[in-house]
Formats: sequence, C-alpha cells, structure tokens
Amino acid sequence: MSETHGKFIWCELMTPDTSAAAKFYSSVVGWTTSEMKVEGMPTYTIFEINGVGVAGLMEFPAELEGKGIPPNWTGYVDVDDVDQSAKDFAANGGSVRRPPEDIPTIGRFAVVADPDGAVICIMTPAPMDKSWPELAFDAPGNIGWHELYAGNGKDAVSFYSKLFGWTKDSEMDMGPMGVYYLFAHNGRQIGGMMTKPENMPTPFWCYYFIVPTLDAAIERVTSGGGKVVNGPMEVPGGNWIIQATDPQGAFFCLVAPKR
Repeated sequence: MSETHGKFIWCELMTPDTSAAAKFYSSVVGWTTSEMKVEGMPTYTIFEINGVGVAGLMEFPAELEGKGIPPNWTGYVDVDDVDQSAKDFAANGGSVRRPPEDIPTIGRFAVVADPDGAVICIMTPAPMDKSWPELAFDAPGNIGWHELYAGNGKDAVSFYSKLFGWTKDSEMDMGPMGVYYLFAHNGRQIGGMMTKPENMPTPFWCYYFIVPTLDAAIERVTSGGGKVVNGPMEVPGGNWIIQATDPQGAFFCLVAPKR
C-alpha cells in the first residue's frame, strides 16, 4: 500500500435541492462555492475554504429515487487500485454498489459497502502535474473526523484495517454504549468506530465539519432550517460536537474547539 492508500480525500452531499444546500452549508460552516463542469456530466458544486476545495455537492440521482435512500453525505477514500479494492470489498463480505468507472480528468471511483451495509466511495485519482492544495488538518471548514456506526464495531475495525491499512489507535469504554475504537491513517487519528445503537436503522458513516465555535454554529443551523438531533456535548480531548440534519434531511456533524 502507498502512503495515500486509505486516506480520506473528499466528502460529497447528494441532495434534491442543491441551491438551498449551498446556502445552508455556506452559512453554517463558512464555505464558499464554485462550479466545476465535466463534459457529459451535470454541473458539480465545490465547497471551498480560501479557494481550497474540501467537499462537493450534487443533485440527488434520479436512479436512487424511491429506494429509501435519504439525502446524504458520503466520504471518498483514496486507494491505489480502485478496481482491485472493489474486488477486495466483495471478497471480504462487503459489496459493490456501483462498479468502478472513470470521471474524466478527476479519477476512477466506485461505490462500495462494508459487510454490514455502510456505504463509502473509493477512488484512484487521475495523475496530475501538481498535487491538490489541502487545508491544515484542524483548519475551520475542513472535515475533522470520520465516524462509523457499525453493525459490530470490533469487526469493522478489522475489516477496514485489512482493506485500507488503517490501524487501531486506542479504544474507549463508553459503558452501556459499548466501546469506541479510534483509528489512524499513517499514525494520525482520523476517526472512530462503534457498534450502532439499536434505535439506528442501519450502519452508516458520518462526517464532522470543523467550525470555530459551536454555539454560534448551532444558531446558524437552526435559523437556516436545520435541526440538532444530538448535543451539544463535550468529547474527550476538549472539543465540542453536535449531530444534526439539514433542511433536506441529510445527517451531518459539527466539531469545534470551544462552545
């Protein structure tokens, strides 16, 4: 595996109202937007901080209508060979939801799911003359944490360690909620996994966007038509988080160093 294999490189929102979503997240997170046009594909919106792209926005695909899939955020993980990684997901009990295909000038991607059904995207970026600019890991506007509510947290750690090369950094006993497993990529903590609560209908990945202060962001969420469904709460290390839904129903999370 290369050093980039297993690295989260993108986060993408599929929603039925891209204009409303662009306005909402620009207010809540502080993103600005630009448009990217790829031949033969619908216009794609980029969420940016200081001109650096951190996430994307697209219309909810017509082929997914009526299949019980809500508007949602999905993460993209860099892999060395997307075709091989898709085969590896299937061979280890997962599934391929959308076979590998090319996005002109961008890369080759696939939509896959782990053995419990949590969906994630994998991508082999196209070779470029220079690397994409990146924000500092803890910069406001960046995706600061990646979290999996798994069918079984311990099994999920083993599965993703094998597929992406992630390592278990540490674990925390949360009492009745079970064990929270922190995982790392190339020695850096990037997220956590836990067995999902019984009231969650299905395993899924969720993503935490960094904001400077949480209380002000909560006001922007609620005034913009979103809803806080959990929090605010302080987490180990001193950060504060909320979990929320946007006006179209997509689940997202915010993390801040202070209230």
